[in-house]
Amino acid sequence: MPATASGSDNSTTRYDVIVIGAGVIGCAIALHLARKGKRTLNVDALPAAGYGSTSSSAAVIRTYYSTLDGTALAYEGYHEWKNWRETLGADSGDGLARFIETGTMVMKTVADNYQAQVLKHAEALGIPHEHWTAEDIERHLPGYNLDCFAPPRTMDDDAFGTPTGGAIQGAVFFPQGGYVDDPQIAARNLKDAAARAGAAFRFNTRVVRIPVEDGSVAGVVCENGDRLSADIIINVGGPHSGRVNALLDGDPGVRIGHRPLRQEVVQIRPPETFGYSREGLIVSDNDIGCYIKPGSGGQLMIGSQNPACDPHIENDPDDFSRDLTDRALTYAYRYSQRLPDLGVSQHPVGVADLYDATDDWLPIYDRSDVDGYYLAIGTSGNQFKNALVAGRLMSDLIDYCEAGNDHDNTPLQFPLRHVDHTLNTGAFSRKRELTKESSFSVLG
Repeated sequence: MPATASGSDNSTTRYDVIVIGAGVIGCAIALHLARKGKRTLNVDALPAAGYGSTSSSAAVIRTYYSTLDGTALAYEGYHEWKNWRETLGADSGDGLARFIETGTMVMKTVADNYQAQVLKHAEALGIPHEHWTAEDIERHLPGYNLDCFAPPRTMDDDAFGTPTGGAIQGAVFFPQGGYVDDPQIAARNLKDAAARAGAAFRFNTRVVRIPVEDGSVAGVVCENGDRLSADIIINVGGPHSGRVNALLDGDPGVRIGHRPLRQEVVQIRPPETFGYSREGLIVSDNDIGCYIKPGSGGQLMIGSQNPACDPHIENDPDDFSRDLTDRALTYAYRYSQRLPDLGVSQHPVGVADLYDATDDWLPIYDRSDVDGYYLAIGTSGNQFKNALVAGRLMSDLIDYCEAGNDHDNTPLQFPLRHVDHTLNTGAFSRKRELTKESSFSVLG
């Protein structure tokens, strides 16, 4: 058996699969591969599972996306989180992350055609939803101001905070949704389940080269000089995934762009007069360009939905500041347009981290141009909810490709277990053109 996380591998240790990265998706992939009997090793430069960008995830579980396959994947993911203990296995024990089901509300706004596309996908897949009127919104969110402020603006805009005419007339409420209370613990739960199935993990270990021999990957070389051999390598490097690709002795053939983008989420205490009639309702509001979810200690977490006024900022994943900037303060003030009594501190607290995002904000789950080298990248921001299904998808994709199938020209068709839908995994191809249906935002 390969060495465990606490063991010491020698320089010629061989595995069936090496997964680079031990975030929530990397650990989910390890779990499904190990359950198939694969000798699997996850290698991560950080000290523990889920220690990187996974730990900064808002961990929202929702069932609405801009594409049909993205929506189906999310709905399948919801069922996996709903049955978290069963997904991990009967021997999962205690200390598990919790899925807190609150429901999610999406404002009907001009910018998203009053959710017509989201509703089309929900109806096609039989996803339960309710149409809320303005009165319904105000009943569930006391003190809300439903004036329209679009387009979203920054605070240095003279028109910031000025209503632009009209009012929000309604929203779509999805009862099947919520959030995971601790994303890092969720990753560790998956890591522990994978280890019980036979997977191994090496932390504090940086990969410096991915050698290719006779057109196929041959393993990885670590910074300490260890060479770990495997016929299959999976890049699940999150914000470092571009740098991981650069370590490959070959071109992976990724045509759609992806890069580490800075994201900030501000935490703020709501006014005492503000209370949810549904515990911790999650809100998506394109009119002000923000999403809102419950935070710890009764606080709200407010993040950007990437409107035009919040331009992308690319950061070095090995050298970036985790201090909040005025961007986070802007998000809080944008939300104060909805909650006028919101007290905004000039010294905000919250989270700053990097998302590995593609140009259309949809993931890459794919093989590469180098035999044996696979990609689960471009996943940050909106794929936490899909991690469990992505692990199964990647496991099946590897089986499909390694059996000699031409995935690039005849993509794997991936039947879902809980949703009456079969994914055309070509939708997640590294070679795809920009997905026109995408929201081109963190919403996917």
